[in-house]
Amino acid sequence: MRLTLIWPGKTKEGFIKEGIKKYIKDLSTMAEVRVVEIKEEKGRPVEAALREEGRRILKQTGGKDYVLLDEKGKMMSSEGLARFLDGRDEWQFVLGGPYGLSAEVKGAAPAALSLSQMTFPHELARVVLLEQLYRAVSILKGRGYHHS
Repeated sequence: MRLTLIWPGKTKEGFIKEGIKKYIKDLSTMAEVRVVEIKEEKGRPVEAALREEGRRILKQTGGKDYVLLDEKGKMMSSEGLARFLDGRDEWQFVLGGPYGLSAEVKGAAPAALSLSQMTFPHELARVVLLEQLYRAVSILKGRGYHHS
């Protein structure tokens, strides 16, 4: 399985960087994982920044389907995420930055998932998604991580 995660900006918070590193390492034993950090727009009006980041995100997806992480997306259990991932070899996930995602990125996504009804800082959402992908792939591989 190949998993690509696309998000704007570098992760700055140390403990989150460590979490991302840990789950990429753990997940890499079962899947090919790639993180694409696109340039984050700073110092521009929010709408202009979102449009430019959105253009870069859509370019990175290569016209392939991707799963959007959005608070209005579908919520599912870890087992549900495993079923969702099952049967396909390649997945792309798109997460927003501090201002979210452009309407173009949201509109082009064939699927949207929500990590929680709660709101997370965009950097923390990165590590939460990676942990859930690790859990889901572990379930698919029969490792039983979902019981932890």
